[in-house]
Amino acid sequence: MRLAPAWQGHNVAIATVDPATQVLAGDAPFYTFRDVSRADWWRIPLAALDIAIILLRVRPQVIITTGALPGLIAAALARPFGVRSLWVDSIANSEILSGSGGQAARVCNQVVTQWPHLAGAKADHWGSVL
Repeated sequence: MRLAPAWQGHNVAIATVDPATQVLAGDAPFYTFRDVSRADWWRIPLAALDIAIILLRVRPQVIITTGALPGLIAAALARPFGVRSLWVDSIANSEILSGSGGQAARVCNQVVTQWPHLAGAKADHWGSVL
């Protein structure tokens, strides 16, 4: 939500694993889906189904995700339909790109890291969110 000023004036929908963040979404359409990680990989099909349903409802032109496996799934599902995606790797990963961030360059149109020393072939550094 710290990136919200960047999309003022555009039609935005918010999709997240955390229903408590709906208060931050304002009037934007708000969707939730099941969380998934490498630790519970068997949940990937259910999370992918949730995300696919949201993509069919919203029909986004752009996906902006902040570095977790569900965002990677969304970008991968949407890419064949010409949806552009921006991956902002998690600020928590200060030593290396996140596991999903390392794969994001294969799926996303642009990958950025918030840490200058992690910029390179897989990710650019545009600055920090904090």
